[in-house]
Amino acid sequence: MIPMNQGERLRRARVWIVLFMAGLVLAGLTAFPLVTESGWLVWWASDRGSPLSGLAGHLPGAVDWVRHVHTGLVATRRDYPFLAYGTDWLAFAHLVIAVAFVGPLRDPVRNVWVLEFGLIACAAIIPLASVCGPLRGLPLWWLPIDMSFGVLGAVPLWLARRHIKAVEREELALRTAPAVVSAA
Repeated sequence: MIPMNQGERLRRARVWIVLFMAGLVLAGLTAFPLVTESGWLVWWASDRGSPLSGLAGHLPGAVDWVRHVHTGLVATRRDYPFLAYGTDWLAFAHLVIAVAFVGPLRDPVRNVWVLEFGLIACAAIIPLASVCGPLRGLPLWWLPIDMSFGVLGAVPLWLARRHIKAVEREELALRTAPAVVSAA
């Protein structure tokens, strides 16, 4: 393995942080148009002309679940539109959390704690999905899909943190190394 200098490590850490931020922004933006998106999923999974039309024959339970979710979202929008305000806040939270990662982009070593916070949040998705999923009537096969967001989110954070911690160790070694004095 070729050793990396600090600049390359920080560049790679920033790439992973930007990737994570992009995921948060994308997740946040997709929480706004849930009715439209679930309608697309129903069409893609069941319409004979769609790219995923064969899905209904192979995973009928998944297609039925997507239809059920879409029906619930349509009924909720029609009868209780104010409940969508909760997903608006969910979307907003994703966007705001993404902004928090600007700190590690600016000064990765000083703000590595933000990545550690993100790793804790990613890990917390697993118990949340394990407890709240069944309480809310989600099928058990759906829970690993929800949990995968925590696992997938943790990967770029862990990789970025690894690079930042290596830089931190190098900086500490340079600060604590004894000064070399020439005898000349």
